[in-house]
Amino acid sequence: MRMKKYLANQFFDGHKLKNNVEFLVVDGKISFATESCEEKAEILEGLVAPGLIDVQVNGGGGGFFNAEQTVECLRTIVTAHAKYGSTALMPTLITDKVEVMARAADATAQAIAQGEPGVVGIHFEGPHLSHPKKGTHSEQYIRPISEEEFAIYARQDLGIKMVTLAPETVPLADIKRLIDLGVKVSVGHSNADYETTMAALEIGVDGFTHLFNAMSAYTSREPGVVGAALWEDNSWCGLIVDGHHVHPASAKLAIRSKQRGKIMLVTDAMPPVGTNDMEFDFFDGRKVIRTGDRLNSTTGELAGSVLDMASAVRNTVNTLDVTLTEALRMASLYPAQYLGLSDKGHLLEGANADFVVLNNSQEVLSNFIGGKEI
Repeated sequence: MRMKKYLANQFFDGHKLKNNVEFLVVDGKISFATESCEEKAEILEGLVAPGLIDVQVNGGGGGFFNAEQTVECLRTIVTAHAKYGSTALMPTLITDKVEVMARAADATAQAIAQGEPGVVGIHFEGPHLSHPKKGTHSEQYIRPISEEEFAIYARQDLGIKMVTLAPETVPLADIKRLIDLGVKVSVGHSNADYETTMAALEIGVDGFTHLFNAMSAYTSREPGVVGAALWEDNSWCGLIVDGHHVHPASAKLAIRSKQRGKIMLVTDAMPPVGTNDMEFDFFDGRKVIRTGDRLNSTTGELAGSVLDMASAVRNTVNTLDVTLTEALRMASLYPAQYLGLSDKGHLLEGANADFVVLNNSQEVLSNFIGGKEI
């Protein structure tokens, strides 16, 4: 049995904020039976909070999942984001060839089998998208679902499986088939109308990928994907709070409109996170160029972000008038609930000892996955 005692100056368990909390990490789990351990507690200065969970991570630390589908690349990405408080993430592969998808699945399966910290599944963002709302995705690879892809989605060794698609381009029968295979289906890069989106929700679709971005807008006579996302209470919406993807007023309106607990912070992070890199190679001979904290393809579109989860929390507090505890829930508890990770996103008795220590400016002092500092 591995046991270590801590004393947190402030402790947020995902529900309540408390002061001077003593707790144990026992074999990678949280326990409050501190009388069972006589050793002196290590003091954690700052705020101990549940580890942050990101459902959309394309890269980090110079690693890009579309460029290199290996366990080493996944480890590079996890390590880069761990510096900013992420303790669980969904490596995300954007629209690409089926051979690349298969290699990404193999790498994810290997990482999960090896118990690589932080990797909880895989998110395929595409390739079954809308051409008009493709954003920076490569148009040449956008396509219907083939049996080759269904074989990938059917795998049982990938942890949590997530697919972002445009419901107007995929028959409802195929969407239902994905759901029956245990895939979490999210609407994104879609020009669907309200009725088409609601029909997909009615058969089990439960997510919206980067709300407002690359989706049909809400208008007076056609609510579009955005209208369906804000109206349907049983779905979750990812939100990129980087100051570039969504206007603060739009983000505030979404938070006010949507049922509490259903908006989660995501990064849509790209390779430069955690580095000083100013560009990287992209599809079709393009590059992605970094200007400050903004990424654009050389063809002009926003191309993901250099956002990290701690910064997303900070931005949510500072620009959206959200309390720190609620912003932390948006970055931990709510994505855990979306992914069905009942032992993550909170620090109650028996939870995974995935926690972050933050200073008063919400900067990361230290980060733990399964009780091990990383």
